[in-house]
Amino acid sequence: MATNDQHPYLKTARRTLELEVQGIEALAASLGDAFINAVETMGSASGRVIVSGIGKSGHIGKKIAATLASTGTPASFVHAGEASHGDLGMITKDDVVLALSWSGETAELRDLISYTKRFSIPLISMTSGPESALAAAANIALLLPKVEEACPNGLQAPTTSTTMQLALGDALATALLERNGFDASNFKDFHPGGKLGAMLSHVRDIMHQGEELPLTAPETLMSDALVIMTRKGLGCIGVAGPKGDLIGLITDGDLRRHMGADLLARPVSEIMTADPKVLTPSTLASEALSFLNESKITSVFIVENKKPVGLVHVHDFLRAGVL
Repeated sequence: MATNDQHPYLKTARRTLELEVQGIEALAASLGDAFINAVETMGSASGRVIVSGIGKSGHIGKKIAATLASTGTPASFVHAGEASHGDLGMITKDDVVLALSWSGETAELRDLISYTKRFSIPLISMTSGPESALAAAANIALLLPKVEEACPNGLQAPTTSTTMQLALGDALATALLERNGFDASNFKDFHPGGKLGAMLSHVRDIMHQGEELPLTAPETLMSDALVIMTRKGLGCIGVAGPKGDLIGLITDGDLRRHMGADLLARPVSEIMTADPKVLTPSTLASEALSFLNESKITSVFIVENKKPVGLVHVHDFLRAGVL
């Protein structure tokens, strides 16, 4: 059924998105030295980034803290209201506080602001009020452009404003990620579960090794090589030279190409594909899977110093949750 492109719901949705896009564009254009100083202050802290807020800003603050923590910047969220009832004890002199308030006049932040001043804890504000109490008290003020909320009828429900807060939090997290040299290996440490963790695992984590490897010598007759190949069940057999280096590979395709009455009596060296494609144990599982797809092969040997130490088959990626 065709979509009614003029349906009022669609018009409202597009208007909402357009206003939020305008907000983010205005935010991007407004970034300057304050953003740079905030990244350096947060990145050089020996403690954590403490994110605080209340209401919708509090919800956004929780997400910002989670994003920072998952991308290499230790962070925690402290609710602005709970801070006055004991949770200020979660904040140390080594921390940096990032406080969120659209107006900058949130009463619940008062005790938190006072605490940062008392113990000389750097305070970074995220607010739209340049003359607000929060901006005035902050060591660094990240100012959000005052733009129209997407909420209709003048109700001013946080929509565009919270989108900008969230986007600015993401910008801080990614800038810190790059500043700190946080790479895929570090990301894997913080995301070991689920498909993302599987994609960031290395082939050493899923490869067959030891007695599972189908290997033989170049002088072995094909009749014996086929027994090994069948027993190991990985659809191929590697050929190791006198020094243990991987010098060749035999796959089902090689068998079809050399099919003949004398196949079983021929030595492996006459059937194998020399200098086969290989990977190293440190190759990411996602990269290895892409390699198999691009090479149009189903398995590949893993080598170290030219010696076979493992083998991965496309089915191993399925079992590991990479596919």
